[in-house]
Amino acid sequence: MSTRLTRLLGTELPIVQGPFGGGLSSVALAAAVSGAGGLGSFGAHHLDPDAVTALVAELKAAVPGDRPFNVNLWVPHPEEVDLRPAPADFERLRPLYDRLGVPAPTSYAPPPAFDDQVDALLAAEPPVISFVMGTPPARVVTEARRRGIVTIGTATTVDEAAAVQAAGLDVVVASGSDAGGHRGAFLRPVAESLVGTFSLVPQVVDAVDIPVVAAGGIADRRGVTAALALGAEGVQIGTGFLATVESGASRIHKAALTGPDARVTVLTRLFSGRHARAIVNPLIRELTAEEGNVPGYPVQNGLMQPLRRAAAARDDPRYLNLWAGQAASLSRPVTAQEYLATLITDQSGSGSGAVPGS
Repeated sequence: MSTRLTRLLGTELPIVQGPFGGGLSSVALAAAVSGAGGLGSFGAHHLDPDAVTALVAELKAAVPGDRPFNVNLWVPHPEEVDLRPAPADFERLRPLYDRLGVPAPTSYAPPPAFDDQVDALLAAEPPVISFVMGTPPARVVTEARRRGIVTIGTATTVDEAAAVQAAGLDVVVASGSDAGGHRGAFLRPVAESLVGTFSLVPQVVDAVDIPVVAAGGIADRRGVTAALALGAEGVQIGTGFLATVESGASRIHKAALTGPDARVTVLTRLFSGRHARAIVNPLIRELTAEEGNVPGYPVQNGLMQPLRRAAAARDDPRYLNLWAGQAASLSRPVTAQEYLATLITDQSGSGSGAVPGS
């Protein structure tokens, strides 16, 4: 399955495993996907520079041979850099802290600085670096090119895809509103950037010259075939890989992805302060009226962490951020290698067999 994407990345298959942040990525998953011919990924936006350096070293040791892998960072929005919580932000969550027996935080520690993270990542030289939420500074793109690192940007609209190309990145992921987890809109508000994957992809293909990767609502061979037919040169799949054995998702998260509740997802700011698609659960229903009041990322994300950790420790899905895309019900609890095989060849004995070009 040779495309410009596979030739640029050095992969056998035009399949990118979506990067997950907040502990959902795992070295085992990235290594399994890369080892099976795709591009394994790891979301590192929550890691400090030393941890980023250690992560790349671990990935280099785990990924077979000289196969490529990808490390992902979030580009900060200017208005978020100096954001701090107000007393009301702590009080809003106090009933939940009390209910779960979690001490309410009395202070807020900001996340690692993007400039420090990206400098450590460039120095560690992973084969591929991807970005969401915006385009990186020109110096980052220049240094990545000097070091032979392939760069990938993410777009939720045609205008954002054009911005990714103008910034000099090598590949653009066209991420439709079907996708699970955080929305990466950066030129317009999320509400004005909710374009479905199969509406977005052909428009992006027509608008840019760099390889386009389709993402969002793709979870089986049918989705891969459709994306390639629309002109994409690869696909990025998140939720399907999140359900696999090797992912860092909790047991209850994986169970939710393959259960009936995964048929209903919603975009919510409640867990992190940024819009993200998740399975609807009691916490979302309880706090829906507060959607417009919660502080932005990263403040809300930091304030919610104690609750998420307590819920995970208790195997309680009622208070967890159960990230999921709109095709989550197509997920299967199998190994990453088994899942990857089903994306390329029909494993059921029905249908048209292999993906065109394979």
